[in-house]
Amino acid sequence: MVWRNLGKTTTRRRNKVNNLISFLLVLLFSLMFDVFSGGDGRRTGYGFVEGAVGKSDGGSGAIFWITGGGVGASGASGSQSNVGIAIAMTVMAGLAVAATLVYSNRGHLQSPWSKRRRKHALQPKQWKALFDEDGRLCDGGVKFLKKVRSGGIHPSLRAEVWPFLLGVYDLKSSKEERDAVKTKNKKEYENLRKQCQQTYIRRDNSTNDISDSNHDSDDVSNNNDSGEVVDTDSHQVKEEISDTTTTTTTNNNNNNDNKDGDDVSEVTTKTDTCSSDSDSSEETDNMEPSPATPQKPKTTEEVKSKTSLPYRSESFATWQRIIRLDAIRANDEWIVYSPSQASVSVTKAQELAKSVVLKDYTHLETCRVFHAARLVSILEAYALYDSEIGYCQGMSDLLSPIISVVEDDSEAFWCFVGFMKKARHNFRLDEVGIRRQLNIVSKIIKGKDSHLYRHLEELQAEDCFFVYRMVVVLFRRELNFEQTLCLWEVMWADQTAIRAGITKSGWGRMRLRAPPTDDLLLYAIAACVLQKRKMIIEKYSSMDDILRECNSMAGHLDVWKLLDDAHDLVVTLHDKI
Repeated sequence: MVWRNLGKTTTRRRNKVNNLISFLLVLLFSLMFDVFSGGDGRRTGYGFVEGAVGKSDGGSGAIFWITGGGVGASGASGSQSNVGIAIAMTVMAGLAVAATLVYSNRGHLQSPWSKRRRKHALQPKQWKALFDEDGRLCDGGVKFLKKVRSGGIHPSLRAEVWPFLLGVYDLKSSKEERDAVKTKNKKEYENLRKQCQQTYIRRDNSTNDISDSNHDSDDVSNNNDSGEVVDTDSHQVKEEISDTTTTTTTNNNNNNDNKDGDDVSEVTTKTDTCSSDSDSSEETDNMEPSPATPQKPKTTEEVKSKTSLPYRSESFATWQRIIRLDAIRANDEWIVYSPSQASVSVTKAQELAKSVVLKDYTHLETCRVFHAARLVSILEAYALYDSEIGYCQGMSDLLSPIISVVEDDSEAFWCFVGFMKKARHNFRLDEVGIRRQLNIVSKIIKGKDSHLYRHLEELQAEDCFFVYRMVVVLFRRELNFEQTLCLWEVMWADQTAIRAGITKSGWGRMRLRAPPTDDLLLYAIAACVLQKRKMIIEKYSSMDDILRECNSMAGHLDVWKLLDDAHDLVVTLHDKI
């Protein structure tokens, strides 16, 4: 209702603006006619103003007074007006018309996501027509990004298109160049998987050695009843995204948390130093990896990572255990959108599960076992690839839709890497990235609706912590599978346009309508809150009430309506925020 009222108010404002434009245009042409036509023309000109504006003689007299002339009762003209004053007034009127036109256009342009303007998703035939003979996107990908941004992508094209949106392939690359990148990426991913496989072997050997030594001595005190060794170090685990709130948990010598058989002798990644959030102040900057340390391949990414010291030190074995727990718990919403994976054979699913040492999956359908094993495979590789972040709960929510669409593990991995280049800040232990985004949401709400913001202040909820889950997993829990992909595709198109520098020159009128922004997600979240403003102000008396309302939105949101509402926020507040 609020947004409908805003729409009515906007319509009335547009009518007033249109009337003002009409009046200023009439005034402009009248003054120009007055300057160049002389006395008789002036009388005709004033008659034109009078007739067009629909005013009385007093009205036209007022206009004539401005130009320095006068008209008697008999219609006789006075002396010739001051030409300089007339010209100055003409220029001023012209500037006023130009400014009014710009303001009016910016106000009434519809968003690319409105029901009236929204385009159909990018179709296979359209996709093929976007490439030239060398397999390069025409016009640097401008038309491609506009199409994706305004309508999304046809499901059959997603696996082919997403690598462009996620930075795996350059928008200006040829087919030959993309093939070379694909081959290189596949080798690097296989190298990461080999390192993961080596950790399984080391873990088995370590377990056997320690188990044998227990027959001769009681020095080893960390064995459980089955003779397996559990981690003895304390490891912080990233805040788990629950249905009601988020909590930080710590794994402190938990000998009973051995559901997946992964609590074995610790295999750590390289640790140089940790940030202030880590308790490991005793570690030195030159610490060398142990012989059992899995090593990332020496790539340009590794060279970059060495220039910035790792953010935290956490057991790779701990990451492996949490990954398996989350993979087993992954929902099955994707099944209807991926028929080929839904019909995977039992043999193939079990072989993949065995290759990643996935256990305790007997209660799952075959397709879910296969899906869980793929999650484990790619998330483990990513934990090695980006050891600063490793693995945190919630990352499986972001990967699950990707592997449902992209069937090749190597391609899915690199798409996930591209996705995480921005999303990885959501999983830092210091939560700097999360706080920055919540602060932006707060500023958007404050800039758009000061009344709602004051109410949030009274509830001590102006930090917008109640949208924490929306920020961390990018609306994955609030939208259904298909709508999640649509939102992400629009976001990726914006980010790709900014990354490629297209927004500076190639988008023209599109920039005026809705400037591409890295923070489209945050405007959509703010729009989601503003849609509930009346209920929040009138009924809710605590942040917990608002939090429950936000969590109850799951499955009840329309992604295109959400983007359409976010459009107004982007246009009016983008430059200010």
